[in-house]
Amino acid sequence: MGGTAVVVGGGIGGLAAAIGLRRIGWDVTVVERASRLEDAGAGISLAANGLRALDELGVGKAVRDASRGQYSGGTRTPRGGWLTRMDGVALEKAVGTPIMGIPRSTLHRLLRDALPAGSLLIGSEAASVEQTAPGTVHVAFGDTVLDADLVVAADGIGSKVRSRLFPGHPGPVHSGSTVLRAVTEHAVDLRTDFELTWGRGAEFGHIAFLDGRAEWHAVLSLPAGTRFADPLAELRRRFHAWHDPVPALLDATRPDAVLHHDVNELRTPLPTYTVGRIALLGDAAHAMTPNLGQGACQALEDAVTLAAALGAGPTVDTALARYDAERRPRSQAVAQAARQAGRMGQQLSHPLAVTLRNTAMRLTPSRVATRMILRHHAWVPPQLN
Repeated sequence: MGGTAVVVGGGIGGLAAAIGLRRIGWDVTVVERASRLEDAGAGISLAANGLRALDELGVGKAVRDASRGQYSGGTRTPRGGWLTRMDGVALEKAVGTPIMGIPRSTLHRLLRDALPAGSLLIGSEAASVEQTAPGTVHVAFGDTVLDADLVVAADGIGSKVRSRLFPGHPGPVHSGSTVLRAVTEHAVDLRTDFELTWGRGAEFGHIAFLDGRAEWHAVLSLPAGTRFADPLAELRRRFHAWHDPVPALLDATRPDAVLHHDVNELRTPLPTYTVGRIALLGDAAHAMTPNLGQGACQALEDAVTLAAALGAGPTVDTALARYDAERRPRSQAVAQAARQAGRMGQQLSHPLAVTLRNTAMRLTPSRVATRMILRHHAWVPPQLN
């Protein structure tokens, strides 16, 4: 079964969906509203489930070759004490791969390289997406109009397609946190591949990259819309007394490299991920907080599951029903788990609560912590026909 599809959104989920659909014989056009591909974002961690999805899409090796395995590190207190230690070797033994760290811009490039030239149209915002017949969706962007058998809405947390399909849905809400992040200008001497440090109402973490540079992020419990005149100076003020390498990471960063975004989520679950011949995917369907590092991985799972369902048929409508039945329960459960992880992590601010949390983490055996991780990582993708 083949057909014509339009993917709205050229981010990780949209590009992965386009690759998957092309692999099962569909003609795919990706429309991306940005007029320039700046690949906004710093770094990303890919767990086994996301990497398996990339393998099924045929780009797993290229992504692994450009990534650095996260074997060492863990979670710390601001003074440097360890709450948990990462056992990347045990995780690799359990699921076949460690978590891999990669610059987001590199991942975007590798996904784009897997698509033929001309299939990605930038500076093209979908002005309207309307089902005009039982098997046809009308997509208008700029001066162009396309009639497609399927539209994949991968237009992010602020999805306009979702808001049109579900006008009564409250949409994304603020999680109570804001995140500042950047990639260092040069290599940094790091003793670990990955770290999180939890303070009272604040988190600082880093991911080491293959070239020696690192992504860092700082999450703060602040109202939506809070911004700083000099973000890097503000972070140096807040984190100057935290353990190494936190100050060193900030010192290795250009002021103009710092990105600042509020952390929003789709707290009210959608009743379905499909409406007629329109399928929602990634953040458009289940935007979650980043506390489990599963946002991109869930979008990659969506992409492979959608392509596999369409490849198996027998009709587009039955395939979309199967996609919704398989993806909605899992992705919404992961989103809920991410929200709970945030409440028990960076968002904790009461001293007694922080002490109890830290004590519980120190007493948790590493094998138990690994088992908890495996709940989300141990996903096996369907095969693309």
